[in-house]
Amino acid sequence: MFQKVLIAEDMDFINSGIRAELAKLEIKEIDYTQYCDEALLKLKSAQLNNVPFDLLISDLSFNKDHTVQKINSGEELIRAARKEFPNLKIVVFSVEDKTYRIQTLCNEDKINAYVWKSRDGLRELKKALQRIYNSNEFYISPHVAGALSQNEAIEIAEYDIFLINCLAEGYSQEEISTALKNKNYAPTSMSSVEKRLKILKEYFNANNVVHLVSISKDLGLI
Repeated sequence: MFQKVLIAEDMDFINSGIRAELAKLEIKEIDYTQYCDEALLKLKSAQLNNVPFDLLISDLSFNKDHTVQKINSGEELIRAARKEFPNLKIVVFSVEDKTYRIQTLCNEDKINAYVWKSRDGLRELKKALQRIYNSNEFYISPHVAGALSQNEAIEIAEYDIFLINCLAEGYSQEEISTALKNKNYAPTSMSSVEKRLKILKEYFNANNVVHLVSISKDLGLI
């Protein structure tokens, strides 16, 4: 089993719960932090001292406080950690269930497991660690497993980013149609724009176009 684990989680009671579950697995060294910057520093320091961490368990959302941070989200931390430590096993432990975010973490950031925080979350976390230890097998909680299924997956293209940027600038659908023609994008009809926006809203679980723009900004798409 993993012998040295770092937990990045800003909620004390969740931190305690995770550490308790890891202790049951007889993991010898468990470190934790409430800040993403500190998490990356701990990973780098351990590597420099030739006592690297085997595993990073990270939340995605971190509440801001008086401490100024360069890394403000779990996604940013995971991206930085994966770049610095390509062989580090990484587990996400989060309440996030948005399809695009999960797909990005799994397909682009190459996490090893995605565990949904729920009533059974800690039990699933233990199962995930047992699954990924000494193997390339991937684990994802059943509740969010649909995010990786073919029928739910769509590709976010430059066309979509342009649409959302137009929305952010206050364009009407008619103006977006004209802008698409000027950019030589296709399709450009108002009905096509309306249909694609409907798909994007469903994909990102957005309630309306304003919510879609907000989510896109949070994800760094625009």
